[in-house]
Amino acid sequence: MNKKPSFLAALAALALQLAPAALPSAQAAAPATSPFLAAHKLYLANCAQCHGKDLEGAAGPNLADTTWLHGQPTKANLVRLISKGVPEKGMPGWDKQLNATQISQLAEYLMPTNAATRRNASAALAGDVSRVSAPAAAPAPAANSLSSLKLPKGFQIAVYADQVESARELAVTDSGLVFVGSRKAGKVYALVDADKDGVAEKIVTVAEGLNKPNGVALLNGALYVGEISRILKFDNIEKTYASKPAYKVIKDDLPTDTWHGEKYIKAGPDGKLYIPIGAPCNVCDKEDDAYAKIWRMNPDGSNWELFARGVRNTVGFTWHPVTKEMWFTDNGRDELGDNLPSDELNIAPRAGMHFGFPYCHAGALLDPQFGKSKSCEAYSAPVAALGPHVASLGLAFYTGTQFPEQYRNQLLIAEHGSWNRANKIGYQVRLITLHGNKVLSDTAFIDGFLQNEQVSGRPVDVAVMPDGSILVSDDHAHKVYRVTYRP
Repeated sequence: MNKKPSFLAALAALALQLAPAALPSAQAAAPATSPFLAAHKLYLANCAQCHGKDLEGAAGPNLADTTWLHGQPTKANLVRLISKGVPEKGMPGWDKQLNATQISQLAEYLMPTNAATRRNASAALAGDVSRVSAPAAAPAPAANSLSSLKLPKGFQIAVYADQVESARELAVTDSGLVFVGSRKAGKVYALVDADKDGVAEKIVTVAEGLNKPNGVALLNGALYVGEISRILKFDNIEKTYASKPAYKVIKDDLPTDTWHGEKYIKAGPDGKLYIPIGAPCNVCDKEDDAYAKIWRMNPDGSNWELFARGVRNTVGFTWHPVTKEMWFTDNGRDELGDNLPSDELNIAPRAGMHFGFPYCHAGALLDPQFGKSKSCEAYSAPVAALGPHVASLGLAFYTGTQFPEQYRNQLLIAEHGSWNRANKIGYQVRLITLHGNKVLSDTAFIDGFLQNEQVSGRPVDVAVMPDGSILVSDDHAHKVYRVTYRP
């Protein structure tokens, strides 16, 4: 979708016209002054979780863009936004956590005219003198070309549906109708491939105006949708999806926190709905509250009960097709460096297990604040460490017959990719080969969304189609891909 030229874009063009024809590179370089270093540290500590390390956007909007969503492009407006927040969009006000000087520094840091100084501050903080240089045009984002993606021999990848804004969790009916949640668009979509040619010819908006409806699940012919604080039910969904069906609210008392508040939901083999409530923080002790746990309930919302503890933020779980045991990913905490701790792959064969957060991370690392007097041996260790900050999200056991036999009942995990490492990692789909509950290998299944630190796609969820192909959602490229095998 093309954007109208913004005030900032026009201002930038005028500035270029009025600028001197040439400047010595020493004068053109934007110095990484100490206020900007301080502001850079403030941004990383308080803002990057939602807006990305390089302002590229994550749970919150892109701040490096030249189009502003809230008010005029001035420092005064930025001070107001940071201070008071945008509560209706889930952004808190920071005037209780930061003082006026800090908020002013952050506002100056975020001004689009200071992009070069931001880069230099980041480089200086990392000790990379070679990156402190004259402002240059930002590199163009990597093209979303399927030709750059690498898969094992015999596999092909194609676009199943394009322009699926912020495509997140997937749910597939037995007939092949695909539902997609979209946290940023506030919508739930149905992808319709009526002629069964492997490409969805229709993208139908099932519901809109919802509060970050990340999660979708199917159970007994109904579609369940997870908002921040509510669970919705759409009855008889395959017959009603195209007519903006009415829904029932079956639970409306979940926490309203937006930090790790988006819900990934799924129906278990016991006929119950499983719903996680993430920690409302990077790391905090909420052992006596509803947070950092996986819960479950009956399809009508009754019998809300605890299933697992010590789970920081799971955005993907499934059940083994044979043993019926739950497997889930969990995102590790931040601010312990580029390489600690690892994301986790866990197995929960029964209710009541504790997986360590916030006391122990990845089964071996005691938290420097909350791990005192604790022992990692007191908690259930992960089956596998998936890598630091790779943002392991949705996963699925391959249950089809189209792929070779060695893929049957093996795990495919979507890695959304890092937002806070000096060098990006993740941005792929991994294949976890198992023998029983032991990991034999962890290899790339779809790779190439990251090229020379440029990102073209961010996998979110994996689903198996009735014909044995798989779908992968991508909320960065706003696509859903289909992977097939032809020997």
